Amino acid sequence: MANLLKQRWASGKAAVNAWLAIPSGFSAEVIAKCGFDSVTVDTQHGVQDYQSMVQCFQAMQSFPITPLVRVPWLEPGIVGKSLDGGAMGIICPMVNSREAAEALVQYAKYPPRGARSNGPIRAAMYGEATSYQSTANDETLVIPMIETQQAIEHMDEILDVKGIAGIYVGPADLAFSYGKTPKLDHEDQFFFTIYEQLIAACKKRGIYPGIHCGTGAYAARMIKMGFRLTTIANDSGLMAMAAKAQIADARAGSGGIA
Repeated sequence: MANLLKQRWASGKAAVNAWLAIPSGFSAEVIAKCGFDSVTVDTQHGVQDYQSMVQCFQAMQSFPITPLVRVPWLEPGIVGKSLDGGAMGIICPMVNSREAAEALVQYAKYPPRGARSNGPIRAAMYGEATSYQSTANDETLVIPMIETQQAIEHMDEILDVKGIAGIYVGPADLAFSYGKTPKLDHEDQFFFTIYEQLIAACKKRGIYPGIHCGTGAYAARMIKMGFRLTTIANDSGLMAMAAKAQIADARAGSGGIA
């Protein structure tokens, strides 16, 4: 059970991540063919549930991508169930303290490093010890989201928690928490300073920073800044952007008829 995203990071490369809001195995399959390094099923704000998450994973399993899931909240049942369903990494929202980060690791790791219950029904054969149980603690990624002023103030405590593979910045909620307009691709130096602090803190500890971006061009800028997991919008957003661009081309070239 080799985690290709973990291998990519270890080689010094950054990863481009997809984000699935649409509860469809077919759309997941289409996205998985596009060349992303990892694909995240969003069960927090996406129109996804456990069943659609499994369908997305099934549709993607023949492609060389790492399946991740953003869980709805910090809760042991859904963290363990998502991993059992085939996720190779958990992105968890609103982790604002060391205690929350420690709980996330506990929920995602098997004993003795955590308290995850055994039963990886899709990840391995249910109820029996297989190679999955012996490698899961090392190969599954625990990634808390840093998306509030409180989390920034407790940055060092959160990043010091053993078992965390990286962090994931939620720019919109981060802006909201500072009383600013919630959006993805900031140009405000205020946020760039925070990003630089997070990147330096992650590098110091040998873990990997991630961030959600609105466009590929902004993702490239974030990679150059030092982020190692960059998401480009989500599937529904990309579909809308492509459709609007094609409609605009059709109208612009129609001579005013369309």
